[in-house]
Amino acid sequence: MTTAIHSEKICRIVGETYEPESWKDWQWQMRHRLTKLEQFQKLLCLTPEEEQGFIMAVDKFAVAVTPYFASLLDPEDANCPLRLQVIPRKEELIVSSGDMIDPCGEDNQSPVPGIVHRYPDRVLLLALDSCAAYCRYCTRSRLVSQGEMTPIKHRLDAMINYLEDHTEVRDVLISGGDPLLMSNQVLDSLLGRLRGISHIEFVRIGSRVPCFLPQRITPELVKVLRKHRVWLSVHFCHLRELTLEVAQACDLLADGGIPLGCQTVLLKGVNDSEQALKNLFHGLLKLRVRPYYLYQCDPVVGTSHLRTSIQSGLDLISKLRSHTTGYAIPTYVIDAPGGGGKVPIQPETLIGYENGKAIVKNWQDRSFTYLDPVD
Repeated sequence: MTTAIHSEKICRIVGETYEPESWKDWQWQMRHRLTKLEQFQKLLCLTPEEEQGFIMAVDKFAVAVTPYFASLLDPEDANCPLRLQVIPRKEELIVSSGDMIDPCGEDNQSPVPGIVHRYPDRVLLLALDSCAAYCRYCTRSRLVSQGEMTPIKHRLDAMINYLEDHTEVRDVLISGGDPLLMSNQVLDSLLGRLRGISHIEFVRIGSRVPCFLPQRITPELVKVLRKHRVWLSVHFCHLRELTLEVAQACDLLADGGIPLGCQTVLLKGVNDSEQALKNLFHGLLKLRVRPYYLYQCDPVVGTSHLRTSIQSGLDLISKLRSHTTGYAIPTYVIDAPGGGGKVPIQPETLIGYENGKAIVKNWQDRSFTYLDPVD
C-alpha cells in the first residue's frame, strides 16, 4: 500500500500538491509520470550505473513511471525487485550473443500494420505504442514509446478488413503498448468492431495497467470489458506489486465477471527464486488471478543482465510442482526467437514409453509404470 508521505513527496517532485482524489485519478497519474533523471534523483539514491542508464535511455528506450508505482520503489536499494524493472542501468548498453531487436519475429509476420498473424487461428492486434510505465525488458522496445506507430483509428479499417477476410481467425489478442490506456469510448468501439466479425469467438487484452496504474480499473471500464466478454491477461512479476490498490482493482474485475490470468516474466534478481515465485503465485490466487505463463525473458537487445538461464527456470518449476497447488503453477514457456511461437518447457517426466508401457517420474524423483489399455 502506498503511504501519504511517499505520495506527498512524489507530488512535490512533479510540481503538484498532494490531493487524495487527484492521486486516485488515473489520468492525473498519467499526466504526472516521472520521466526525467532529476526527478528520480530527488526520489531515489541512484547508483552511477542507474544515472548512466538514464543518460543512455534518452536515445534508446524511454523511461516513464507512474507516481503510484514510483511510490513502491525502495529509495535506498538499487536491487529492489520493482526498481530493477523500471529504472534503466548502464548494462542496457551491452549487446550479448543472441540478442535481437525483434526477438519474437513479429515484424516478419505482420500482413498489415498492427496485425501479427503467427498461429493459424489467432492474431495479435497492436492497438497503440504507449504504456503506463516502461519495463526495461520490453519485448517491443523497438516500437513502444518510439512514436512510430500510427494511431489505431488510421490503421483500424485495414486490420478489420484483414480479419473479416481471414475466416480461420477465431481468437484476437489486443496488446501494444497497453490497450487499457485507451478511453472507454475508443476501447468500446474497437471491441465492438471485433465482436461484429462473426467468426471471432475469443477476445483477450494483454495489460500491465492493473500493476502500474490500478486506478484505471473503474466500474465504467469493467462494464465495457464485460459487455464484450473480454478475457484479461495481466502482468505481475513480484509479490510487492500486489498492493491494496491492486487488490481492489482485481476485485472489480473479478466481481465484474472478467476472467484473469497472469503472464509473469522470469527475471534475474526480481523473481528467480522458489520463494519469490511461490509468494507471487499464491498472492495472485488470493486475488482470483490464475498464474498462466512464466516466460523465459525474451533476448531483447540490452537485457542480458535481467535474463536467467533456462536451467534456472526448469529448476524453479521443478521445485514448485507438487509443493503447492496446481493452480499456482504456470506453464513455463520460451517464445521461440525468430517467430517460432510459445514453446512449453518442462523437466522430463516421461522417461520411457515403449510397447504400451510408460515410465513416468514424479516430483519426488520416483518412477512409476502406466500400461496402455489392451486393444
